[in-house]
Amino acid sequence: MKTLTPKIYALAAVAALMCLVSLSASAQEKKPETPDLNEIAEQEADRLERVLDLEAWQTFYVDSTLKHNWAEMTREFDSYRESKIANTSLYQEVQDRWNEKTDELYKRIFTEEQWAKYLKQGGKAAIKAREKRKAKQVKEKKAKK
Repeated sequence: MKTLTPKIYALAAVAALMCLVSLSASAQEKKPETPDLNEIAEQEADRLERVLDLEAWQTFYVDSTLKHNWAEMTREFDSYRESKIANTSLYQEVQDRWNEKTDELYKRIFTEEQWAKYLKQGGKAAIKAREKRKAKQVKEKKAKK
């Protein structure tokens, strides 16, 4: 009987290990794959091209700007995450700043008609929400002083 007990423990350990590996593999399979930012930027540039009837050079600028700005925004998010900063308002400020830069470029490269159409497609609401958050932050900073 004494020689059988270590074998049982070994078999139990192997079985437990196999279960853990199986669970880990199935958890990895179920994880939804996060889309690549470059792919999202390309899709957004294509959407704006269709909706706003952009010329090729405008689409190029939109695509390039989105890829650059989103990459920079992600770098800032990552640096906050690495620093263990959990203040959501800081993340929102970063997002607002980069979205504002994107809209500034859009305003320069879009025609007046395209800009108006962009604003109607949701750009105006996003700009208004950013301005509202910015005003609230200024008010809060003044209240702290």
